[in-house]
Formats: sequence, structure tokens, C-alpha cells
Amino acid sequence: MLSEHLSPALFLDRDGVINHEVGYLHRPEDVRWMEGIFSLCQFAKAAGYKLVVVTNQAGIARGLYTTAEFEALMFWMGAEFRMQGAALDGVYHCPYHPTHGQGEWLRDHEDRKPSPGMLLRAGRDLRLDLSRSVMVGDRYSDIAAAGAAGLRQAFLLRGTETKACPGKYLEVGALAEVQAWLAAHG
Repeated sequence: MLSEHLSPALFLDRDGVINHEVGYLHRPEDVRWMEGIFSLCQFAKAAGYKLVVVTNQAGIARGLYTTAEFEALMFWMGAEFRMQGAALDGVYHCPYHPTHGQGEWLRDHEDRKPSPGMLLRAGRDLRLDLSRSVMVGDRYSDIAAAGAAGLRQAFLLRGTETKACPGKYLEVGALAEVQAWLAAHG
């Protein structure tokens, strides 16, 4: 496959990037959008990026909500993105947790960030050029997954991590800074 036939992606963590962190989000009425998320996604779509959500969902593992509740929320969120002219191309989640999971969810999994499983799977499923793709996250695990998947650039949204993260990334204070980087770097 030639890379010119593959699309770059804008990978987005969900909680803390798309929406404000509220702790185990699973209901539409609790969603508070991050400032600039729709503008960033509209810009990225217009620039040829596919929009892909990659999110660890320890709340499923812990039994706080079900996979069906997660999927219903993401269906609702997807409709909101479509209404904003920035349809999501893929949503990948990891419901497993190696220490706090219950029953079938108690295990480590290659999809759980910091492992790159979700990004690599999206690359195959959506015909992505990972070397031209970028990631926006708010945790070390997002940065590590981006690095392990060979992404072009990772952005760490300031506010969640209290120490510097290992790995290569740009720290930003707002999603508008990611949009400006995309405008400047193609």
C-alpha cells in the first residue's frame, strides 16, 4: 500500500480532551465539551485528517457502567460531532484493567494505553498513515501510545499530569494550539 493512498488521523483521547473530565463519564447530560474541540475537528477534517477517538474505559472494567451505556454515549457524542460538521471516523475503547477490572475485564490488554493497540488497529481498519498522524491526550499513557505507534506528533493538553512525561510531545494549554500547529505543519 502506498502511503499517498492512506489518510492521516487526528487521534483524540476522550476524557480531558473532547470533554471535561467528570469521573467515569457515561451519561450525555454530564458531558461538558472542551473549548475548541469542534473547531479543531472541523479544521482537521477539512485538512484531510480522519477523526479517531481512542479511550481507556476503566469504568467498564470496574463495573460502574456497561459497554452498552458507553456505546450509547458515544452514539450521542458522534451525532453531536456530525451536527458540527466533524463526523468521527472511528471510536476505539479498551474496557480492560489489569488490577481493578472485574470478571472478564480483569486483565492487561494490548489496547490499553500506554500500549498502542487501539491506534494500530485503527490504522489497519481505517487505512491510516500513522507516520503522518497526530494524537491529542492529557495523560502520559496517551503520549506513550502515540510514540509506540510511530505517530508524527503527540500533544499533551496541560492540566492533568503534574510532572513531565517521558517521550516526545508538545505541551499545549488549549486545543486552539493544536489547530494552529496543524495549520502550520500541514
